[in-house]
Amino acid sequence: MAKKEKSEYIIQAVSHALDLLEQFHGDVDELGVTELSKRLKLHKNNVFRLLATLESRGYIEQNKATENYRLGLNALELGQTFIKQMGLLRQAKPILEDIVNDCNETAYVAIFKEGYIVYLDVVETNLTVRVVSRVGSRLPAHCTASGKVHLAYMSDEEIDSVLPNRELKGYTPTTYTDREVLKKDLKKIAEQGYAIDNEELDPGVRCLAAPIRDYTRRIVGAVSISGPSMRFSDERIEKELVPLVLKAGEDLSTRLGFHK
Repeated sequence: MAKKEKSEYIIQAVSHALDLLEQFHGDVDELGVTELSKRLKLHKNNVFRLLATLESRGYIEQNKATENYRLGLNALELGQTFIKQMGLLRQAKPILEDIVNDCNETAYVAIFKEGYIVYLDVVETNLTVRVVSRVGSRLPAHCTASGKVHLAYMSDEEIDSVLPNRELKGYTPTTYTDREVLKKDLKKIAEQGYAIDNEELDPGVRCLAAPIRDYTRRIVGAVSISGPSMRFSDERIEKELVPLVLKAGEDLSTRLGFHK
């Protein structure tokens, strides 16, 4: 069976919606249904349905005075998220490389999204036994070092919001499944400034992470070091890896404008 071209998978309605959003560029502030209909070569009814859908999601809003349409706040937030993530990635790469040069273990940069951790970038060790790269994966926050670093600086209400289920899912015998026990660990993490995942997601894998803050002092990500438990002894973690990950978190935060 011949492999389909990607163009064959395109959804026409989504393509039209993106075409519509792209009309708002340069000096174009607002556009009406008639003008959009001409530009997109679509019937007014179709344009109105596209606008109604995008408006319901906050990507388009209507100026009640003129009845024309303009970009909504969600379009701005999406752009800002992209800029922040790209800035974070650009600044993180050399720091991840430094970590790997110093300890020859795999280093990640990750962000927190809707109760999950998403790894944005990785620099891997050259050792044969290593952690499988998880760039782009969504991993549970309560049993990852990067996730716990984010949770540690949240209020109880925020934690309950992002971890709504009373019983937390267990992945290994060391996963925190009791919310109150997890919160005790989070208090310790907040005090010491770093988190350790002690085989809580994957058997045989340990990880430690430190927070990344921006100029507003907000935590915008985490930097972490992962590897097989056989190489991550308590002594090595304490004497070598914790100082490395803390320095990486501080250096990256400084690059993003954070000042103590």
